[in-house]
Amino acid sequence: LPAPCAAENLTVVYGIEGGTISVNCTYNPWQQRWREKSWCKQIDKSKCQHVVSARRFWLPFLRNRNGTTSISDNVHDGVLTVTMRRLKKQDAGLYQCKSDYLGESNTLRKVQVKVLTDILETQTPEEPRAVQSVSSIPPEADFTVFYTISGFLVIKFTVAVLIFIMGMSRKHRKTEQ
Repeated sequence: LPAPCAAENLTVVYGIEGGTISVNCTYNPWQQRWREKSWCKQIDKSKCQHVVSARRFWLPFLRNRNGTTSISDNVHDGVLTVTMRRLKKQDAGLYQCKSDYLGESNTLRKVQVKVLTDILETQTPEEPRAVQSVSSIPPEADFTVFYTISGFLVIKFTVAVLIFIMGMSRKHRKTEQ
């Protein structure tokens, strides 16, 4: 569950150990379409360790993966989606969605990931100053299923066209006889 804190410009996301979380980082598609987008884990105040980068803008439908973390960039809507699967306790920490271009780096969103070991475990944040909303974000659809279904439909259509052509050919032969 994400809980944006406006006063700190930080989103807190809770996930269950072994579960999945997704984070959407929005940006202005006209200004940042050409920039490389990435997800990194904050090590200290000055260092953010790279986890995964998004594919370039001309391949927006592909997901890039690093272990259990995947990222995709919808350049038309200006949404970078990061999905972390099979969460472990060591996945907890401060992360950033970033955009980079010609040595200039911009933070799109800071995300504090908290991994709970049990559904019943409750961790109340230290009184957030301003909570805007609490909602769950569904993980992005897996395009493998899309490609499988599309392929099946293309094959089915091709077979139907071939059957129609064969039927028309037989009808034409009967007419000639």
